[in-house]
Amino acid sequence: MVKAIVKRFRYGEKGFTLIELLVVVAVLGALAAVAIPNVGRFIGQGEEEAAQTELHNIQTAVMALMADNGASALDGAAFPISTTDMDTITVNTGAALLSTYMSGLNADGTVQSGTSYDFTADGQVTPTP
Repeated sequence: MVKAIVKRFRYGEKGFTLIELLVVVAVLGALAAVAIPNVGRFIGQGEEEAAQTELHNIQTAVMALMADNGASALDGAAFPISTTDMDTITVNTGAALLSTYMSGLNADGTVQSGTSYDFTADGQVTPTP
């Protein structure tokens, strides 16, 4: 009995028609045309925001390092210093390292993004172009 109902329901239908397949391909093409450019834009925007966040975190860590140690300037032979290594930025003749005020660094004290930052004696930080 069930077989008879199924046979009657699908009688003469062997698959999709060419029109149905074309409509599906057209819909998928339209979705891809809208989605792909937006995904690329969002990926680029995320990288930019991550770089801005890293710079802000470094600036905040420098302020905390100087405030906690009562320093009015960073230690260093010549400024500006350009580096990716936060272990090289110190106050009070190397007693306090900037890397101790930061999280998310590589094991060797370098920033994960690989971006170099310029540090001035008064604690200003800018990314190296």
